[in-house]
Amino acid sequence: MNQLATPLPAQPEIPFRSRRPFATTVCVAALFLLVTGLAGHMFRPSPLDPGSLRAAEVARLELMTQGAQAEIIGSGDNAEERNKLIPVAGLAGGTVAPFHAIAAGSEAYAVARKCLTQAIYYEAANEPIAGKRAVAQVVLNRVRHPAYPKSVCGVVYQGWNQTTCQFTFVCDGALLRAPMRTKWQEAEEIATEALAGTTEQAVGSATNYHADYVLPRWAFTLPKVAQIGAHIFYRMPGRWGSSQALTARWDGSEAIPRMDLNALRLKLAAQSIDADLAPVQLVPGLTVTPLASDRHAPQDVGGRIDMTKTWRPSMPLPADLRSASSQAPIEAIPAGTSSQADATS
Repeated sequence: MNQLATPLPAQPEIPFRSRRPFATTVCVAALFLLVTGLAGHMFRPSPLDPGSLRAAEVARLELMTQGAQAEIIGSGDNAEERNKLIPVAGLAGGTVAPFHAIAAGSEAYAVARKCLTQAIYYEAANEPIAGKRAVAQVVLNRVRHPAYPKSVCGVVYQGWNQTTCQFTFVCDGALLRAPMRTKWQEAEEIATEALAGTTEQAVGSATNYHADYVLPRWAFTLPKVAQIGAHIFYRMPGRWGSSQALTARWDGSEAIPRMDLNALRLKLAAQSIDADLAPVQLVPGLTVTPLASDRHAPQDVGGRIDMTKTWRPSMPLPADLRSASSQAPIEAIPAGTSSQADATS
């Protein structure tokens, strides 16, 4: 008989009680895979919806730039002390990928570098290198964030034709002043490095900052990331402020708005005149600041006229003096006698 046709020896039957643990193990494993798969689906972060992200962030930005959150509630030393009391969140929003969207040497690159250089110079010319890089990082973070324009110049000049600029130097007349050559070259170098992929991870995905000598109301609503030099940096709350949100693409073009600088100059001059003509609220005893060198009574200000006092200086006109002297009686002095002044001299 052919060897291939040789029947195989019969396998011993496994008792039912021996098969049961095996079947139970298989069922448990299957159930485990099912549950963990569902759990992974339930708790896995879902992709950010750019549409809803932009709508929510734009609404937040409007509150921060034009609404109640834009109010400056402290300045000077008071602001510096209160800013120190706001704790650092401890998270910079994750590692931010280098920015390589704009090809070096292209026309768009030259325009983008100029806009980024302007932002670095006018916002952080006197800041340390890390502070300059942090400002550049904020600009490029905004380019990649769905809530902001999709170009470097669009971010830098956002609001230039509205009531509020995102970067104050665009609207406050700073562009009317010629930049210092050495400071401009430093800013340009930082801009070149940033467009080539250099990042400032200390600020991570930060999209906002302000100087430490002012305290905007929105500073209490955003996670504080870091302070570098005189600038305090913040990111948006939650995942919208993380590096995951920086997914928007550069739109492929750059352009500097054609601002009418003469009109801006006239506007600022008119605002200055209005400020000079604005009524000043006088506070009794405080309008003229006393000096330690002054010798004055407690209710005086050392000889400097303080018009907030209850009294007013009264100086007669020359015509009144002549009129009064012509009407005053003249006492005759007998000949041969001297006045009291002569007698005592």
